[in-house]
Parts: sequence; structure tokens; C-alpha cells
Amino acid sequence: MSQASIGIIGGSGLYAMPGFEAERRVVLDTPWGAPSDDYVLGKLGGKEVAFLARHGRGHRISPSELNYRANIYGFKSLGVERILSLSAVGSLKEEHRPLDFVIPDQFFDRTRGRVSTFFGDGLVAHIGFAHPICPQMSKVAHEACTAAGVNATLGGTYLCMEGPAFSTLAESNLYRSWGMDVIGMTNLQEAKLAREAEICYVTIAMVTDYDCWHPGHDAVTVAQIIDYLNQNAANACKVVEAAVRSMPAERSCKCGSALKHALITDPKMVPDTTRKKLDLLVGKYLR
Repeated sequence: MSQASIGIIGGSGLYAMPGFEAERRVVLDTPWGAPSDDYVLGKLGGKEVAFLARHGRGHRISPSELNYRANIYGFKSLGVERILSLSAVGSLKEEHRPLDFVIPDQFFDRTRGRVSTFFGDGLVAHIGFAHPICPQMSKVAHEACTAAGVNATLGGTYLCMEGPAFSTLAESNLYRSWGMDVIGMTNLQEAKLAREAEICYVTIAMVTDYDCWHPGHDAVTVAQIIDYLNQNAANACKVVEAAVRSMPAERSCKCGSALKHALITDPKMVPDTTRKKLDLLVGKYLR
């Protein structure tokens, strides 16, 4: 039985979600180990919601160390069909100013060796990922930004880098020459795994500062960045509540059937251990 229909992933600076009613914590284990933290379940905007602090309370887990599979699988096991993912980012374009939000519709991968699939071990699947963000969720998120009074851009490309160090100046200038909009360290893997889990997914990228290409970058202090993180977190809470409140009851996208034509392996050849491990995701297609 579903315990939540909407998932929220809180990024840097956002470790809790104010406004929850009947809040309770749920500790989950998954076939891929433990998620980043407990899931916090409650009502927000009249809907059942599950919140997860991506880096754990106290920001203990670096982007390269995150157990992305466990985090997304945990949401799936709670019955979540949609995920709003908040992410602190640097801006690669002058027009995306600190405290602005961007709702990207594309990703570019600059990570190295991160696991970003549930599949393998005898079961092969190739999901479509040309359009990695749910279009229905993007529209809802952008309208929620407007309702919350937050300046936001609909569309753009999120470059996902490895980290934990930030870009060199040469890298930052190269990414700008490619036309990238914002840069972060976490959301690509989440988007791929959410698609494999047939969960609608949208990134709400919160601009903290300009990346190092900007002439004023070196003048930005740690205190300013923390201040921007806090302001972004406050704005994010308003945006998330508005998005949850206005979320349509029915999904009009194709995210919920992403695996329908993606499974390549002959069902008779899938090992029992893999079949059991992935039953939550593929059971309906293998029966």
C-alpha cells in the first residue's frame, strides 16, 4: 500500500521540509543498502509526501559517495510516483543569477564511474532518455516558482560533474562554450534511476553563485554563499509546497511505462536472484 505519492529530495542547505503535518520517520533498507537518511513522511499541501535529505542530516555524504540506487528504490518502495529534486548549482550563464531557479530539461554527464542503473546481473534494459525530465512535472514546478514569487527559467542544461572539487577555470569556460546553463554534482544519476523506476522526475536547480568563469567569482565569500543557500532553501520550501498543492491527480506523461519496451533479456533467462531483487521494478513485465 502506498505511503506517499510525491517524493522530495533536499539538496545542499535543505535538510528538512517545514510545514509537514503528521510527520513521522521511516527507516528503510534496500537491495542496494541504506539510503542517505530516514525518509520523513507526512502531509504537505493536502497530499502524502516523503522527504529525503540527499546528503544526510548534517551533510555527511559527498556526491560521489551517494547511494543513488538505494535513495530512488526507497522512494519506489514507499509508493512514490513523482519526485521533486532540489539541487544547489553554480551558474554558467550571466542571466541565471544567484537566488534564481532553473528547471532544466537536459543533462550532460561529466561524472566518472558512478553506478546509474538498477540493471545488470542477467537482466538488460535500455530506457529512453532523450528527454530526461518529466514534462508535466517541469510545468508544475515552473508554475509553482511563479506562484511563490521566485524568478525561474523553464528549460536549460544541467552539467553534472564528478566533484567534490569545483571546476577549473578552463573547464568552466569550456562548459560555457558548449552552451551549458548550470553545473551541479548529483542530479543526473537520480534522473536515470527514477526513469528506470518509472517515477516522474524534475530538478529544481537553485543558483547559489556563478561558477569560476565569472569575473566576480573570487570576491564571493563563504558567508555570502551560506546566506544564498539559506535564502534558496526558504524559497524552495515555498515552491515545493505550491508544486505539491497543484500537482494533478493523474500522470499525463510516459514516465510510468518507461520499462514497457526497455527490457531486452528473454524473461526465461533472467536469474531468480535478479528477478527477486528487481521485482518491485519489473515484476509486472516478467510475470
